[in-house]
Amino acid sequence: MQDTDLNRNIASVSMPPASLAAWLRLERTHGIGPRAAAALLAAFGSPEAIFRVDFCALSKFVSPAQADALLQAVSPDTVRLIEATQRWLDEPGRHLLALGQPGYPELLANIHDPPMLLYINGRMELLNMPALAIVGSRNASVQGKANAQAFAEALSMAGVAIVSGLALGVDAAAHEGALRGPGSTVAVVGTGPDLVYPARNRALAARIAQDGCIVSEYPIGMPPLPSNFPKRNRIISGLAAGVLVVEAAAQSGSLITARQAAEQGRDVFAIPGSIHAALSKGCHELIREGAKLVDTAQDVLEAMQVSPLVLTQAQAQPAVPAAQGSDDALLAALGHDPVEPDALLARVGGTPGELGTRLLLLELAGQLERLPGGLVQRVASGMR
Repeated sequence: MQDTDLNRNIASVSMPPASLAAWLRLERTHGIGPRAAAALLAAFGSPEAIFRVDFCALSKFVSPAQADALLQAVSPDTVRLIEATQRWLDEPGRHLLALGQPGYPELLANIHDPPMLLYINGRMELLNMPALAIVGSRNASVQGKANAQAFAEALSMAGVAIVSGLALGVDAAAHEGALRGPGSTVAVVGTGPDLVYPARNRALAARIAQDGCIVSEYPIGMPPLPSNFPKRNRIISGLAAGVLVVEAAAQSGSLITARQAAEQGRDVFAIPGSIHAALSKGCHELIREGAKLVDTAQDVLEAMQVSPLVLTQAQAQPAVPAAQGSDDALLAALGHDPVEPDALLARVGGTPGELGTRLLLLELAGQLERLPGGLVQRVASGMR
């Protein structure tokens, strides 16, 4: 590939075009991890300079095996990757940012192991806005998704960008809510920037690329390998001033993200839930470990020292609209904990058939959800 090929699309490549091949070559060199790359960049100033020096100069900063690897000719696979990356960058709104380059997110640059490259699809300026990460279960309850969406919308209305991982459940709900406000949303994905996983979120990803921002550290064509997702969680927390855990089972991936956030010096927030709900166990565990208990978005804004004035406007719309003619007596009997229908029947009286009809009407109105094991639970509104 000729050097002149790298001069294409100067406006769409968010680095000097001649650096693109050298950055990708450095990242793809066998045995060169973030620490070795950082040492080399500190010594020589740029990837291009690294590939211009000899074995003796390289071996002062890396092992002989690493120096040998850097001196190897560019592999055909790397050439194909460079060409694919250039094609991807041809499209509007796509960028590639390198660590140390102007525009690289400052908070992320200061974590222990920042990514060498960030592939960006969408509004790059969101990466340097005040931000909060919202994470939680992929198998979230109706209430958990409603809470994630309501908190995200209220915080976005206050100008806070919402960072999450484009997974099903809490992540998707948080992105949806955040897209309704000016803070918008950043989706950190565990695939290459040209892929969408899970496929069910393809339409949501397209909206985020248009009005928010999709970020990946993985190269073009990288599939959704299981090991990618725990690794990308450090970017979710690293881009934000804090992490809000909405729902999480004990020993879930969301707890890993929250603990990484604490190690990075970020605030950790958690929404409490029923003591009987499995998806509240993780949040309660975090609270016992020192996470801040929150039950409104204003709690988060105050901790982040963001003005809550816009929040008042957002509060005018409840997270879950109440249906006309709701069964107030049955809702009162339900309370806010999961309950077995037989126990509920003992509270309200009547026949099982009558109770089943009343429960179905509440479920259709979005005021009740059915949980595993035959339990039912009220879905609360106005969680902002």
